[in-house]
Amino acid sequence: MLVELDVEQIAIIDRLSLRFEPGLNVLTGETGAGKSILIDALSLALGERAEAEMLRAGAEHAQVTAVFDVSSSPHLPVRLQELGVTPEDGLLYLTRELFAGGRSQARINGRPVPVATLKAVGDLLVDLHGQHQHQSLFNLSEQMRFLDEWCGEKALELKAELSECVREIRALQRELSSLQADARERAHLLDLYTFQKQEIEQARLSPGEEEELVAEERRLAHAEKLFATAEAAYELLVAGEPSAVDLLAQAVRALEDVVPVDADLQPLVENLQNALYAVQDTASDLRSYRDRVEFNPERLNEVQERLHLIRTLKRKYGDTVEAVLDYLREVTEKMERLQGGEERAEEIAQELARKERRAQEMAGELSKLRREGARRFEQAVAQELSELAMPRARFEVRITPKPLESDGADMVEFLIAPNPGEPPRPLSKIASGGELSRVMLAIKSVLAGIEGVPTLVFDEIDIGIGGRTAGVVGEKLHALSTQRQILCITHLPQIASRARLHLLIEKRESEGRTVTAVTPIEGDARVREIARMLGDTGESALRHAREMLESVR
Repeated sequence: MLVELDVEQIAIIDRLSLRFEPGLNVLTGETGAGKSILIDALSLALGERAEAEMLRAGAEHAQVTAVFDVSSSPHLPVRLQELGVTPEDGLLYLTRELFAGGRSQARINGRPVPVATLKAVGDLLVDLHGQHQHQSLFNLSEQMRFLDEWCGEKALELKAELSECVREIRALQRELSSLQADARERAHLLDLYTFQKQEIEQARLSPGEEEELVAEERRLAHAEKLFATAEAAYELLVAGEPSAVDLLAQAVRALEDVVPVDADLQPLVENLQNALYAVQDTASDLRSYRDRVEFNPERLNEVQERLHLIRTLKRKYGDTVEAVLDYLREVTEKMERLQGGEERAEEIAQELARKERRAQEMAGELSKLRREGARRFEQAVAQELSELAMPRARFEVRITPKPLESDGADMVEFLIAPNPGEPPRPLSKIASGGELSRVMLAIKSVLAGIEGVPTLVFDEIDIGIGGRTAGVVGEKLHALSTQRQILCITHLPQIASRARLHLLIEKRESEGRTVTAVTPIEGDARVREIARMLGDTGESALRHAREMLESVR
């Protein structure tokens, strides 16, 4: 429930801090004192539209904070959690700041939030009703929600299950549509991938092959030079006159002759002998290399063609042979997925048909429950209207078919014919403010036992009501306040006398400026206010006022 409302610099309100009670809270006062301004301020805190004109003249900044105690509402924490909001010790602080330039800022428990989030939270906490502002009752989706809650847990569970089923149907429809829309593109890609796969596979590439071919190409292209160089080096080492081998042998023999004279020459002899052996081995290797040099223009052409193929594939599919082979694996996987698209489409179509049949079955069951519940709901509302001096009014719940949606295949709308002989019309088409107020109160009374918005705000519900009906409205509001917190702006003493908390709204002058003041009243002050509302401040009116207050204690 709403426990506190702090308002700063809104219209003619300088600064106010109000505390509210459970049950029926009434706000009374002379016309123009600022009663509706308080409702406008509360609306700001609930996320309704903000306008710069709401600021007090000369102010640059305005702020409204509404404090709610949600600790006794078992279902609210779950719904708040879905919005990412967590109460602090069972309390919610909803704050709205308004700046002269038209900008506004919203906060919940001190944390900045989008205004849309503030409004979503506010809609869970307060249902605001003015003469032409019945945000719940005029909304067709809310009318359906009211009827479903009236129908009971079975209807609510069925509706939730249907909503999930329809969500899954929509997802399957999107997937199937995507598969069907992409059929031509899939065929094109499949042809492309098939060509690429065949092109790479036919090349029979192997890792490291390109490097080996490049080396072979160099050898074949320079075969003549390689042969001539190897032959010349071989001649110099062993076949020349004199050859390197002969010269090294002579040097070895010369030193061996003098080693007996100087043993220090022995290491040099060994070095020369090793050099001689190395030259002889190298000469042998050169001869073998020379004999292996291949003069093969045909093989050179084959190698160059193979390298050209590899380089062509690299330009298309990757920077290296390994990258080309990786692409081959990717293409193969893509082809498998594309080839499985038709099978997946068939699976989806079958699953979609099953879920659509199930959704239609659930929608049919829900529609049956709604139609059965609608008759009882009509009777209950008609009874309330009869007690509110509308005994011949006809209330109707019209249920018409519509395409299947997450809330079923029904369109639910509340209609009313206030007078005999008139056709039922939507609630929003009711011209009389008094009739509208009574219809709204009747519906709220019927729904009072259903878990819902904990605080109801009635801004001048008594428009067009008087006499005995005013007393009945007061009784209904008092009864409704046992299950909901009610804030009511009223001009009727029959309503004000039944309040648990009575707030008097007055317009005063302070430092040359007009301000709104709000005072909780009781005792003689309350008697005088009730008498004023009766239209007289004489002794008889005061006596009547006391009697009204005493009759409801």
